Amino acid sequence: MRILLLSWEYPPHVVGGLGRHVGALARALADAGHEVHVVTRDLPDAPEVRDAIEDGVHVVRIPEAPPVIGFDQLVAWVLAFNNRIQAVAGRLLREREFDVIHAHDWLVGYAAAGLKETWDVPVVATVHATEYGRHQGWLPGPMNKLIHQVEWWLTYEARRVIVCSAYMRTELEQIFALPPEKLDIVPNGVDVRDFVVAPEEAAEMRASLTGPRTRMILFAGRLEYEKGVQTLLAALQDVRQRVGPTRLFVAGVGTYSEELRREVRRRKLRHHVRFAGFLPDHDLRLHFGAADVAVVPSIYEPFGLVAVEAMACGTPVVVGDTGGLREIVADGSGLSFTPQEPTELADALVRVLTDRELAEDLVQRGHARARDRYDWGSVARRTVEVYAQARREEAALRGTEERQPLRPVLRAAAILELDEAG
Repeated sequence: MRILLLSWEYPPHVVGGLGRHVGALARALADAGHEVHVVTRDLPDAPEVRDAIEDGVHVVRIPEAPPVIGFDQLVAWVLAFNNRIQAVAGRLLREREFDVIHAHDWLVGYAAAGLKETWDVPVVATVHATEYGRHQGWLPGPMNKLIHQVEWWLTYEARRVIVCSAYMRTELEQIFALPPEKLDIVPNGVDVRDFVVAPEEAAEMRASLTGPRTRMILFAGRLEYEKGVQTLLAALQDVRQRVGPTRLFVAGVGTYSEELRREVRRRKLRHHVRFAGFLPDHDLRLHFGAADVAVVPSIYEPFGLVAVEAMACGTPVVVGDTGGLREIVADGSGLSFTPQEPTELADALVRVLTDRELAEDLVQRGHARARDRYDWGSVARRTVEVYAQARREEAALRGTEERQPLRPVLRAAAILELDEAG
């Protein structure tokens, strides 16, 4: 198939799990023999649209415009970005015929809907999270309501809608009144080969981060209220009192960062918590390898890819019993606790940090779970099945005979040559 992916973030310029997901999916689809094109944003100081072949994927990066905005200007930024996506993607669609457009989340919703109407190409949408869920069912302001409406509009315009968990399928059925037969569950994936951490590298990282008798807890993710880091901070002193010296590393950035730093000061934990900021993939994996336990204390979590990544690194996980996290550890490959209950979280952490046999069992179960259930090859195959279903439904709706999916006639490296020749 010839596939066009739209995403507001793509490696190496990622903010959270969405960008890493789209990057890995694009590579897996290309590895399976499909011709994959991605339209995404570039850094603010990029001078012009850039084309490149990256890991067999044709990536078109659009400079961010306007580059610096406040939150109150988000609508203007989104509209400007989507207009540029439509212009650049329209060029690709004029040059070659595509089988499907795959839009990732509401930030590319306007462009996806416009391209569908202009080019008669079926749209598949992946909803990675919802504004309703992020705010626990409360839409406090006009911006929240607008985002919610665009999310609904994207699912309405799409021929098929992909969600990452049964939890998210139920959520979309309820809040958008979507028919269940329109929804497909395709979990996020991981390539365990990318998460092999050499013991000597893990030991070196550990020595640089903590003393030999200090336990190490790791959180990795966006610093937002719904990620639940405040619950982890509330549990930390209890853990320290019960197991001895313990240090928490918080890897990530986000709008809740300053509030969390204030909470650290209020609880007198400044010497026991380190904010590591955004970590590149290699450094993050070394931190996983060095940690005694990884915690995903989310209040709302459609999937929880970071838990699977920790498991792939061989790190025991403790997760909030919510959303997709519940499904990830359903086989006992991790421990869970009630979200926003610091006492339960402390109990789970103490179990992992003091019971070596339990910790080793979680390591073995977790790695097997990541390898067997969340392999990117199977995720890509399932995604292509959804594309094929969308094409069949589009053909039936239009009363036309379904054409055969396009077979790429060019090697990936030749795509740019065609662009330059045109």
